Amino acid sequence: MNKQSVLVVDDEPDIRELLEITLMRMGLNVACAEDYTSATRLLQTQSFDFCLTDMKLPDGDGISLVEFIQQHKPDMPVAVITAHGNMELAIKAMKAGAYDFVSKPVSLDKLRSLIENGIQTSSTPAIHDPQSRYQIIGQSKQIIELRNTIQKFARNQAPVFIDGQSGTGKELVARQIHAQGARSKAPFIAVNCGAIPGELMESEFFGHIKGSFTGAIQDNPGLFRAAQGGTLFLDEIADLPLAMQVKLLRVIQEKSIRPVGAHHEESIDVRIISASHKNLSELVTTGQFRQDLYYRINVIGISVPALHERSEDIELLAEYVLQKISRENNASYSLHTSALSALKTYHFPGNVRELENILERSCALTDNSCIQEEDLHLPEQQNAVTNGVSLLDRTTELETEELEKALTRNRWNQSAAARQLGITLRQLRYRCEKLGLTKKM
Repeated sequence: MNKQSVLVVDDEPDIRELLEITLMRMGLNVACAEDYTSATRLLQTQSFDFCLTDMKLPDGDGISLVEFIQQHKPDMPVAVITAHGNMELAIKAMKAGAYDFVSKPVSLDKLRSLIENGIQTSSTPAIHDPQSRYQIIGQSKQIIELRNTIQKFARNQAPVFIDGQSGTGKELVARQIHAQGARSKAPFIAVNCGAIPGELMESEFFGHIKGSFTGAIQDNPGLFRAAQGGTLFLDEIADLPLAMQVKLLRVIQEKSIRPVGAHHEESIDVRIISASHKNLSELVTTGQFRQDLYYRINVIGISVPALHERSEDIELLAEYVLQKISRENNASYSLHTSALSALKTYHFPGNVRELENILERSCALTDNSCIQEEDLHLPEQQNAVTNGVSLLDRTTELETEELEKALTRNRWNQSAAARQLGITLRQLRYRCEKLGLTKKM
């Protein structure tokens, strides 16, 4: 069996030698390069299973090398070594496609774990199980693009933030990212951040030692340790209190936790995927969510489309749900064309979850196996599209008009316009940026 090979790129001979000895003791073949030019030359002439590069190189930087590898060897994981505390560069590297990062001074234990996981990633084929109950159903342009995005980032270790309205299937996306990556055989732990009482939050996340507080009658491993080697999905992360946001940020940066009552920290190897139906960037602006945590969890951002944005998928989704209900009830339900037409014109403020609920209720209440339009009992469409313009579009139009009028009246003096509108200058600038409002020459 052939040994697996690692390319080490660093301009300091002592560090190259230390890394080479460490990796050779792991039973790996090691090749070294002292700069970007020699690294790209080796990559073009030899085959490697993993690349480890310093961020600073004499004739370039680690991000340029990550981009080169993404272009020429997209299946090969590459990790970067960053200066201690320089999370901005680490995040930039992962956005460029880096598998992961390690900070100086390099912890050899963390380095070994990173490389072992990275090599496993490169040798593990992506898994897509069409029979899985966690399928993303649809053939619309938006869903095809979503599947491609999931496949692209599943084998990366960067934190992922999933945004989308309630009921769109954010947890399904998180489960697909987990299932298609190298962590697929390890645990996937999902937690709703809004469902944990504030006083128990630290214990639930990080665990506790028996006797560390009143009621701690036994050790609790906590969610991070339960997800060790796998994925921790933090649903509705916007509901985390600010004090917990600080602690979560530190855990993500240091990759270690300290259980309540413990005296020492423990290293963790967990991929963080988070989600929220709330607009986190707006919560950052209002001070309800920490900006540094937002940038840390949002290294890779994925948006899940609302159901009304992909109405061509409604028929496929309805068929899938009815087949599931039929199996569970030993029956055979179908949808009349009138019922399908009604579903296609409904706005679905509750998205896919609402579609499932409507069909489950219809199957439970109908006396027929073929569901008619009247069996659906669709609610009044207060959110429906009127005269070709949705309520959301109309609201955005009106807001843009009012902001433009105020700015024009005040000759685009933003401070004066903000005072006239009764909002802060910061709020005005944020709204202008979001709506794309710029001074007209």
